[in-house]
Amino acid sequence: MKLNTDLTKKVNAFFEQSQWSSSPIKEVKRKMLERDGGEIAIATTIVRYEPNSYFSSHIHDGGEEFLVLDGEFADEHGRYPIGTYMRNPPGTSHTPSVEPGCMILVKLGQFQEGDTSLVHIDTQQHLFVKDEARNGVAIQPLHSFKHEVVRLERWDKHSTIMLENTGGIEILIIDGGCEHDGVNYTKHDWLRLPVGENLTVKTGQTDCIVWIKTGHHLYQLNRDAVLDN
Repeated sequence: MKLNTDLTKKVNAFFEQSQWSSSPIKEVKRKMLERDGGEIAIATTIVRYEPNSYFSSHIHDGGEEFLVLDGEFADEHGRYPIGTYMRNPPGTSHTPSVEPGCMILVKLGQFQEGDTSLVHIDTQQHLFVKDEARNGVAIQPLHSFKHEVVRLERWDKHSTIMLENTGGIEILIIDGGCEHDGVNYTKHDWLRLPVGENLTVKTGQTDCIVWIKTGHHLYQLNRDAVLDN
């Protein structure tokens, strides 16, 4: 399966307008954002675990990155409440066992070679820090490796927010909303911009919080070029 694999194009997905699709586990549903492959794939997905869901043990050959959007995720290593950001590097494994139910944003198979950091951050326990270089923006760093940078950003209400795009930009709205190119984005909507297309958004009457990743397309484009040759 190939979905939104062309990184030279702008793509988006709207949470309320998209449908849940089945997974191999009947209690687990998903909304696919981008995907290259079958059940083993390079993928970005919003996944919903129903209460008392169990997923079989699996190894993350290309690494796993996820953010808990709702509820509480759990496996044999611990329990992860809403707001938890995790990175499980290539070669790690786990067996999800979710009693209360949850929803997560998960990215599979997208770790760069050499990125072996195990990351576990409870973002609810950390403060946002003002970004001195950009008006109306506060940030909470999550991870960085080479050109790739992952963070939460809080955008002030009634603001125009800009970000130069030198390596790709991907955002998921965590709370609030914004307008980009005349299109409104609200909670759990997703936007991906190709290298060179700068981000300019306008916020509304409330602050907007987003999960944002930048710079990662440089690695992905180079990887795809090698595979094509």
